[in-house]
Parts: sequence; structure tokens; C-alpha cells
Amino acid sequence: MDNEATRGQGDLFPEIVGRSAGLRKVLDLVVRIAPSDSGVLIQGESGTGKELIAAAVHRLSSRSKRRMLAINCSAIPENLLESELFGHEKGAFTGAERTRRGYFELAAGGTVFLDEIGDMTLHLQSKLLRVLQEKKYVRLGCTETRAADVRIIAATNIDLKEAIKDGSKFRLDLYYRLNALPVDIPPLRERKEDIEDLLLHFLKIHNRSCVPKTPCFFHPEALALLRDYAWPGNVRQLQNLVERLILTTGGGELCPQHLPAEFRQAQNLPALSPAASSAALATESRCGASAFGEQGFDLTEHVQHLENQFILAALRSTGNNKNKAARILGLNRTTLVERIKKRRLSL
Repeated sequence: MDNEATRGQGDLFPEIVGRSAGLRKVLDLVVRIAPSDSGVLIQGESGTGKELIAAAVHRLSSRSKRRMLAINCSAIPENLLESELFGHEKGAFTGAERTRRGYFELAAGGTVFLDEIGDMTLHLQSKLLRVLQEKKYVRLGCTETRAADVRIIAATNIDLKEAIKDGSKFRLDLYYRLNALPVDIPPLRERKEDIEDLLLHFLKIHNRSCVPKTPCFFHPEALALLRDYAWPGNVRQLQNLVERLILTTGGGELCPQHLPAEFRQAQNLPALSPAASSAALATESRCGASAFGEQGFDLTEHVQHLENQFILAALRSTGNNKNKAARILGLNRTTLVERIKKRRLSL
């Protein structure tokens, strides 16, 4: 951070890494709008850090001493989401065995963060609009009106204006209510100055928490490739890559050959097995093709053996959590589970 303004932002936002003009503009806006009690709509691609910005708005607001509760509107079925937001009375629906308070009640005096608001159904959108207009809500199965003393921060990775044009995806009146204070987060490809800072930040974090005893560090050429990459998955993709590299290389220098194919594509660099790349290169330069022997070897078996080692290492690193292990390895969970079962892998 090379100027007084940026240093000041660093003090206010210690959890947010970056020094690009685009990020500084967002943080300047957060400082200005946080004291207000109006709704905030945060828009940006998936993985840009919308939840971090929401938390910063709450932390710098007058409601910071009370709770901020976050809910992902795309991850919960409509009937359960309505109950989560407004609460329900005992017997309100099948399975409602006891009265339950909703987020608007639990976060009274604080903030409710509605992530992926663009995936909320029109039925719930109309109910949310009423809460925003009247500052009141009703539990499911109840007639008593309750005060909604919360600030609403919403976030989405879809273009709500386009969703409104369709006419069946998002309400125009709700959009205007939510969009009182808009915050647009630029994607990482438009914040090139932040890429190296983020890489080194996550490298430091995962060097402390991952399995390898030898800390990892980036070869300059690898760092250059990563700086030039478009990062369609934004900061989340970058963080996952760093964790994956540390785990699969076992420590030491992270070279271009260790990077997945999409990062090496521009320079047509060869892919090497991460655990044995340096040894393979040394053997090849020393002995040439004869290093493989007259009979050669079974490449498929060799690659599968290496893959099994990476899978087991990922499982150990995550405490046998298959969801996290799949994320580290860049696999779907079902694919990982099938390979573990088929190859009879176990810790």
C-alpha cells in the first residue's frame, strides 16, 4: 500500500486484500454508506467477495453491536426460506413441531444479509417488499404483526435489470427498494494490481495450515502467468488454486509446470506430475530417453498411482471431508467419491 489513503483503508478493512483503484473505489463507497440505515445492493460476479463487503458495511454501521445474519437465497427451498426469514408458529406446516423465530426477529437491531437475492421466488419477493415498505412482518401460521428492525443488505451475481426485463424473474419495485445504495464490485480481471497481493496473502495463510513442512513460494514465471490469467472464478478461484498447489506439490518452489493446463495454455508449457516434476526433469536431462528403460513403463498406472496419493493427501488435509477435498482437487464430489470407492482408497 503506497499512499496515505490506501493505508487508511487497510486500517479500516484488514480482512480485505488489494490496492487497485477499483477496489479502493468500492471501499471508499462502503465508508460513506455504512452509517446510513438504507438498504444496500451489492452486485458482482461469483467469487468477488460480496459477503466481505456486506460484513464491512455492517461493521462500520451504527448496528454493529448487534448481529448480522446471512442467508443464501439460492440454497434453501422456498417454503423453508420463508420460515427462516419470518419464523413460524408450532403447527404452521407439516414438521413445524415447535415455534421458531426467524432471521428478522433474531437480528433485531442488526442486519440481515440476503445473498443471491436474484434467485428468490416472486412469491417471497412480494413478502420481502412488504417488509421493506412497512417495516413489519408476520410469522408463518400467526396473525400477529411484528416490527422488522433490521437493515437489509442484498447481494447477487446476476444482472437484475435483465431479470426484470423478462418479467417473471424479479420485481421492479423490489429492485428499486433494494438498490437505494448500490455497490458494484469489479471482477478480478479488472483489478490486475490485486492478483499478486492475493496470491501471496493466501500462500502465507495456507503455508501455515496445510500439510507440507517446507513452505511454498512462487517462481517468477509462475507468478507472471497467474498475474496475466483472467480468473473467471475471481478471488474464490485464486484461493482454491493456492491451496491446491501447496497440497499437491508438497512444498518448495511453485513453477509454471505445476500450474493447471488453463494457466499454461498461453505459453504451451508441459504438464508435469506435481509430486515428481523436479525429479523427472533432472532424470531426463541426465539420461535422456534411456531413463525409461528398454521396456518403458505403464504410464496409466503411474498417473493413477500419483492421483491416488493426491486424493489421500487431500482427505488427510481436510479431516476426510470429501466436499473440501473435492474442491482442493478441482473435482466434483461425486467424481471423487466414485474414484475412492472404485480404487478402495482409505486413510
